Amino acid sequence: MSLSKDELAGGYRLACCAILKHEGSAIVDVPPESRLQLQQLLVAGIEVAVPRDVTVKKFFIQLTQPSLQNAKSDFEVLQDALANHGLRSKKADLGALTSLPLAIRSGRWAITVSMRDDEIICVEPGDTTRRIFGLAVDVGTTKIAAYLLDLNDGKLVGTASAQNPQIPYGEDIITRISFASKEEGNLKQLQGVVIASVNQLLLEACERASVNPSEVFDVVLVGNTVMNHLFLGISPRFLGASPYPPVVGRTPMSVRAKDVGLRTNSSANVYVPPNIAGFVGADAVADIIATEIDRSKFLSLLIDVGTNTEIVLGNEEGLMACSCASGPALEGGHIEFGMRAEPGAIENVYIDPDTFEPWLKTVADMPPRGICGSGIVDAVAAMLKTGIISRDGLINTQVKSARIRVDGVPCYVLSLAAGNDLGRDIVVTQRDVQEIQLAKAAIYAGSVILMKHLKVKSTEIERIFLAGAFGTYVDPQNAMIVGMYPDVPLERVQFAGNAAGSGARMALLSRKVRENIDHLVEKTGYIELAADPSFQSEFAAALQLPHKDLTRFPTIAQLLN
Repeated sequence: MSLSKDELAGGYRLACCAILKHEGSAIVDVPPESRLQLQQLLVAGIEVAVPRDVTVKKFFIQLTQPSLQNAKSDFEVLQDALANHGLRSKKADLGALTSLPLAIRSGRWAITVSMRDDEIICVEPGDTTRRIFGLAVDVGTTKIAAYLLDLNDGKLVGTASAQNPQIPYGEDIITRISFASKEEGNLKQLQGVVIASVNQLLLEACERASVNPSEVFDVVLVGNTVMNHLFLGISPRFLGASPYPPVVGRTPMSVRAKDVGLRTNSSANVYVPPNIAGFVGADAVADIIATEIDRSKFLSLLIDVGTNTEIVLGNEEGLMACSCASGPALEGGHIEFGMRAEPGAIENVYIDPDTFEPWLKTVADMPPRGICGSGIVDAVAAMLKTGIISRDGLINTQVKSARIRVDGVPCYVLSLAAGNDLGRDIVVTQRDVQEIQLAKAAIYAGSVILMKHLKVKSTEIERIFLAGAFGTYVDPQNAMIVGMYPDVPLERVQFAGNAAGSGARMALLSRKVRENIDHLVEKTGYIELAADPSFQSEFAAALQLPHKDLTRFPTIAQLLN
């Protein structure tokens, strides 16, 4: 990456290359396009009803006060009362035991008992059975979303979301693995900031629902394999090198919330579903259970687009998964004027085929400041349709338009300085187009490799689920025009929203879902794309727009001719 003469004259510098030549303090001005601001974070996702069978339940118990003739310990009195309700318990959390005597007497021998299976985890005076909540958390590389549910009726009562505070330590999982492994204390630092963020989201969701965090008794957390490791404080060091082994793979994890520092009820449990492989984690598992592709007779392709994109293909007969390094371009990274989906980000683009003038839509309808993932895909698709770029992705400088110019590299002007908030022209450069080619080629090649292993054709795919923020805001036709996923009728493309969050909520509400997850993971195969002999050739062919072989994209070929 380099800065133009105009940028240098305007005082812009690359922080990674700047050297202070004097001692003392210095003022560093971070430009707006480089700051972490309020992002258009996706919280909603596909909703699937599940039979409610939560792992933690509350029971209102009337105790029999002991006497000198029938002297029993408080715990024995409680066990007897539970037996009268058909419940048995031989163990109790230490916190529950320490609060038991006071709870019994202040409640006048009427208490509420919270139980996980046969373990007593909390006792409270009086009847608090209506106050039991759970938290589902999706820890993404870019964002964190939290969902507060009433475990009595399964209703969502509060949500909160934020950018992942680990971003300053590395925008992608590889750089975070590197940072965590570099020196002692870094892993703890990464864990600490994400725990602090989840705690903040817990407080925000609870405040909105008038819930005390101590009333949260169960937590389900999903994330990719690296995010899970960092949340639990487990070193991801060896995930960064072949054969990319995780410390914990296809085994679910359960830890006490207090052991990782969550400020829920001290006896709350955190359930982390199993991972499928080193770079296909519990979030992909949550995607699968939310879309129910593992239980459907229809052949479905699930694509959760991100810096690391997870792809799953299959149906009730079996699933195959892979992950591809699609890079940050689809989230606004490595793009000249790229930014996340924050106010002012160009998110939709249309280019008039006669005048080559653009129509733009920005997040929150603010003046343009840059371009986000859905916007850059729209722009590349529009440039292809209007002939501004060739199928090789090269910008045609012979097109007669003031919007097309050469400024070091060929570029197309999306927004003139006079009409935006940045104070300079916002352009799509030749390098930007190449970044999108690399990203979409990785996703398409991954999809094709899965199809080869399952011996199916794109015409047999009956549904394509696009998950994640990008998969929800991108125009599905434009994504297909650039060749991001197989050419199928658009009515077969469905937006799943934050399917990972939906899957986490399902697991929070149902033991059956957690049991199904174990079976699901067992029947899901994994392909390491780097080891597949045809990946490189498929990737190279997919670099063209939409593809080197236009017979794979008959619908798009008609649009381009």
